Amino acid sequence: MGQSASTASLQIRRDSTSPGHSPGHGHGRRSGSKASPLLSPMLADGADAADAADAADASDYISHLPDECLACVFQCLGTGDRKRCSLVCRRWLAVEGQSRHRLSLDARADLLPLVRSLFSRFDAVTKLALKCDRRSASIGDEALDLISLRCQNLTRLKLRACRDLTDAGMARFAKNCRGLKKLSCGSCAFGARGMNAVLDSCASLEELSVKRLRGLAGDGAAAEPIGPGVAAASLKTICLKELYNGQCFGPLIIGSRNLRTLRLFRCSGEWDKLLQLMADQANGVVEIHLERLQVSDIGLSAISNCPDLEILHLVKTVECTNMGLMSVAERCKLLRKLHIDGYKANRIGDEGLIAVAKHCANLQELVLIGVNPTKSSLGLLASNCQNLERLALCGSDTVGDVEISCIAEKCLALKKLCIKSCPVSNDGMEALANGFPNLVKVKVKKCRGVTCEFAERLRTSRGTLAVSLDSGEHENADVSTSDGGVQDNGVEFPPVVSQLAAANIASSSNGSTRSSLFKSRFGMLSGKNLACTIRRWSNGSNLS
Repeated sequence: MGQSASTASLQIRRDSTSPGHSPGHGHGRRSGSKASPLLSPMLADGADAADAADAADASDYISHLPDECLACVFQCLGTGDRKRCSLVCRRWLAVEGQSRHRLSLDARADLLPLVRSLFSRFDAVTKLALKCDRRSASIGDEALDLISLRCQNLTRLKLRACRDLTDAGMARFAKNCRGLKKLSCGSCAFGARGMNAVLDSCASLEELSVKRLRGLAGDGAAAEPIGPGVAAASLKTICLKELYNGQCFGPLIIGSRNLRTLRLFRCSGEWDKLLQLMADQANGVVEIHLERLQVSDIGLSAISNCPDLEILHLVKTVECTNMGLMSVAERCKLLRKLHIDGYKANRIGDEGLIAVAKHCANLQELVLIGVNPTKSSLGLLASNCQNLERLALCGSDTVGDVEISCIAEKCLALKKLCIKSCPVSNDGMEALANGFPNLVKVKVKKCRGVTCEFAERLRTSRGTLAVSLDSGEHENADVSTSDGGVQDNGVEFPPVVSQLAAANIASSSNGSTRSSLFKSRFGMLSGKNLACTIRRWSNGSNLS
């Protein structure tokens, strides 16, 4: 290849120096500049050789590109393109491996023999996901120990269905990776000792997410306590899901004085007392999610002691009433996002929402599912909450044409509206044509009184308004969020596929991942669509 390039360069120079030929015409600047009459005949041969060498060197600019610049190029590529680039040459293979900071691996037992060679290539990984099929044997302590020795700069670790990891293996990992900032584990078999080892060794831990930790022994007060450990000083986010003994994390929750976000999903036991103790110690919490918990107005009253609270989700907490919501509204005046799934219990209604309207003027997002507000509360919310931009009314028996017309006149800042399974007709939706001056998107689902003809007419009258209509005549009108709740439907935790952009090496779970994504995208799981829509709306407004 080098020889042919040199021959071509010599031919170009001879052509450019021939009589009647204009230098640089039809060729690059290099050949034109070399064709100079100032060169003596004695130096012609030497100039030809130097020119050929220069042309050969200039034909491969990337070889002169520093490794750091090449790594930046690789980081702009997708997983498939990075894999293909790593096959070009040995240098690209090395640079691609050293510049890869995220890695997702199929954590089956047969990964063990590959650990040394794998992490010799990917020696700069800081974010690692180890996911195993539930029907397969997972990696054990030996593999995790080898990984921790070769990835001591690890800052994020995600473990899924690694059932062969024990407390001893987690303890050795924690000693080797003391800089860990985020740990997420689900369906693993280690228990309280392994978790305490992480909390005692990783002083920089900021986020902890635990789901179905199978190794937790004991029942209630007999369960071994977890935390606080040295990590309590740095922890900002705690998420607990589907834990039978979730209250054993009580010392950690109470001891995390800098806690900002607390998410509790489907954890058994009574939580009022723990919320009281937490509010006394960590009153700087700004975000709380409670789903399917045994929590009452006592717990909500404790939450009201967090004056900086901005986001509150109450999903199917059937013991919470208007009194609890009123106490939160009166003290948490910085509230920006409020999601309530009343589960058709009719324990939260106008009285609690009126308190929100009176005291939470900064409210930007309101989602009401299975709640029955009337014109009085909705009208006050529209009038007092001038910053309200996103509103969802779902599964309400009282939200009809009058209520929609009322908020259309007063809710001037609203940008996105979702109405699902409400007794609304074309008459009520007519208000959308003249009201909501800043509305950019409206979604109507399972409202049989709204016809496709009206939706088309609305699109015509307001050309900039995006209208989505699904009458749902043949669907089940279940309007509550799915049993998976806000956590499973992706309101707060995007799927692993979107978080880990690195290559999935030897992954056997891609088929199921694609299947679940297909279902969620095409509406086969209708309960999840609402929360996904709200999340997209929120993210879009934050970026704008």
